[in-house]
Amino acid sequence: MLLLTTLGLLSALILSSAAPGVAATAPIPSDGTVGAYVDAFATPGVAAAVLTDEGVDLTVRGRDGEGRAITPDTPFRIASMSKSMTATAIMLLVQEGEITLDDRVIDRLPEFTMRDERHEDITIRQLLSHTSGLSLRTNDEFALPAPRSTEAVVAELGDRQLVADPGARFEYHNTNYSIAARIIEVVSGVSLRDFLRQRLFVPLGMRDSRSVDACDQAVDRLAPGFSVVLGLAYVMPEMPGRCGGNGGVVSTLTDMVRWLRFQQGEVGASVLDRALLDELHAAQPGAGSYALGWQRTAPDGGDAPGYVSHGGTLATFTGAMAFVPETGRAAVVLTNSVGSPGELVQNLIAGADGVAPKPYENQLNIVNGILSALAGLALILLLVATLRAPRWAVRRRAARRPRIWLRSIPLTLVIVAGVFVPLTPGLLGGAVDGKYWVIDLWLFPLLDVLGLVLVLGGISALVSRLVALRVVPAPLRRRRRAAVQTAEPV
Repeated sequence: MLLLTTLGLLSALILSSAAPGVAATAPIPSDGTVGAYVDAFATPGVAAAVLTDEGVDLTVRGRDGEGRAITPDTPFRIASMSKSMTATAIMLLVQEGEITLDDRVIDRLPEFTMRDERHEDITIRQLLSHTSGLSLRTNDEFALPAPRSTEAVVAELGDRQLVADPGARFEYHNTNYSIAARIIEVVSGVSLRDFLRQRLFVPLGMRDSRSVDACDQAVDRLAPGFSVVLGLAYVMPEMPGRCGGNGGVVSTLTDMVRWLRFQQGEVGASVLDRALLDELHAAQPGAGSYALGWQRTAPDGGDAPGYVSHGGTLATFTGAMAFVPETGRAAVVLTNSVGSPGELVQNLIAGADGVAPKPYENQLNIVNGILSALAGLALILLLVATLRAPRWAVRRRAARRPRIWLRSIPLTLVIVAGVFVPLTPGLLGGAVDGKYWVIDLWLFPLLDVLGLVLVLGGISALVSRLVALRVVPAPLRRRRRAAVQTAEPV
């Protein structure tokens, strides 16, 4: 997601490096590793699990958005970890001979049309490996209002174009998985929600997992997540968005442990052939390290045994999961706020091997600290300018060349800057769109605060000066007349 990665303020959608540190002689308790993460990111609620040959180590901390204690059965939005489930659902259709990965999308989904004729060559494999040519540059996934179904997401593409030939390049783009979800619905004849429940969740014993099409869609027992600013956590509803197939699953720690065990071949062997399961985890042509709903990574980019992993980021929920095929180690983390759960997952896996965890660094606090300092400074300066407007007016009236409009340019520029400050994420991506004033309420609230201070403070100071030019307070008016009389020759 370009918006989320531009400022580095949200977790990466796929796991990145987690460092092995100083070797230890025994497994490092996961509770301490989770505690360090909670301290670094002020995470209100977290549920984590480490899977080893010895069993499963569960750690739960904090509360949900309704004040209830987090348990292994607390539901969380798992965001883009949902992609692994959509990809597995596609594989079930492959197993049954209904489709193949290299089928053209238009052959299985006739409603899929684009203004770009190259869309006719996109295959299902390219959707799942993000090599279709779809891009945020020509298909704005953050447009509001967001479509509420996979059918509506596909319909929106009718006037869109690709940025590359299908198969030519990798670009992570959520819409790929919404299209894949729609293929599942059309081919199977049932909704994605029902397909996942009947064909995956029930057979695997994932009794508390379900799928929705809209990121903010209400789910039974699911409490809202949190926004966290400078260590202060406050409840926020999830940001509206298109999540069908790409980020709409709601699950629990208990269910996600079963999902990892299934991916490792430990449970549900009758659900999906091993060869097809392995194909899900294999890096795909032209996709770099991306597989099919999974990512292949190695700690610090080195030669250590690779992780099969994926993360998930929404505005108020983040999570990550990973396993190491060579060792069987695995971990999953679910949280109800922003952070960097991919680091925690890899630290948990490393800790199971007796490797000290890498320290966490919350870059978001640094950015928010800078923004809050700028907002505070701007507020003070503009408040002073407003209160001193009468004095400013006296000086302008007494000046030989008042140049009122010229002197008003700085405050006008402050107001204009305030309008554009919240648009910074879009501007860095090459777009100017007022919707970021709304999006920032979730992702970068202090950008909105700074923008409001500049706009409202600038208007207040400017209007105060213009009004003071017409109505100078009596004491100042007398002082001005006295000053003029003193200057007259006797």
